[in-house]
Amino acid sequence: MLVDSHCHLDRLDLAEHGGSLDAALQAARERGVGHFLCIGVSADNAAAVKGLAEQYADVDCSVGIHPLDLTPGAEPALQWLLDELDHPRVIAIGETGLDYHYEPQAAELQQASFRLHLQAAQATGKPVIIHTRAARADTLALLREAQLPQAGVLHCFTEDWDMAKAALDLGYYISLSGIVTFRNADALRDVARQVPADRLLVETDSPYLAPIPYRGKPNLPQYVREVAEYLAMLRGESYERLAEQTTTNFKRLFPMAHVAG
Repeated sequence: MLVDSHCHLDRLDLAEHGGSLDAALQAARERGVGHFLCIGVSADNAAAVKGLAEQYADVDCSVGIHPLDLTPGAEPALQWLLDELDHPRVIAIGETGLDYHYEPQAAELQQASFRLHLQAAQATGKPVIIHTRAARADTLALLREAQLPQAGVLHCFTEDWDMAKAALDLGYYISLSGIVTFRNADALRDVARQVPADRLLVETDSPYLAPIPYRGKPNLPQYVREVAEYLAMLRGESYERLAEQTTTNFKRLFPMAHVAG
């Protein structure tokens, strides 16, 4: 069984499935995907992701504010986040983190929000889902500052091995998406070969970043199979073993997840 450890089910392009989320999830199930983690990115979609997790037995969710969804003067309050996290299907915090690639001018605002999410993690014990782009030093500095007793994950990882190693040394997991299949992703493939088997997750980040051979098309949870098959080939192991290992890792990292079996 596979887990899509990071997908945006409320944002999928469902044209391929006649506009039906039921059909999209069933297509993924038929390809061996047994669980989905639907990610919160804003105050506006917190209710939507919780609603989907309540609707489907094989869907859990997270709640948080993406660094590119922050509005100056309207930063999330810690109490709001704690209230949203107090729900049986909310198993993680985020996605949160830093993105200086698109908004370097918002570094201070992003850092304040990231710290708030890390505070919520301290208070609740729930793991953190981290988005980081062009912000290696500050991301690692804030994680070291927080010293969380529980792990989190650097999702859709695109950085180099030095950053991966530093995060692993802090107890974090690394999640890989369809980007690892892209032609220009040699450095990321180097990371993918080296991540310890017990710290690896797979994801789609759908509807974004569809793997080859679907690159350029809307991504769907069913394509996590392509990511896992490619990683297994890259790491010289069987698909079955990688699927089992990454599912075990998911359950270890997210102990509140409602994963069957």
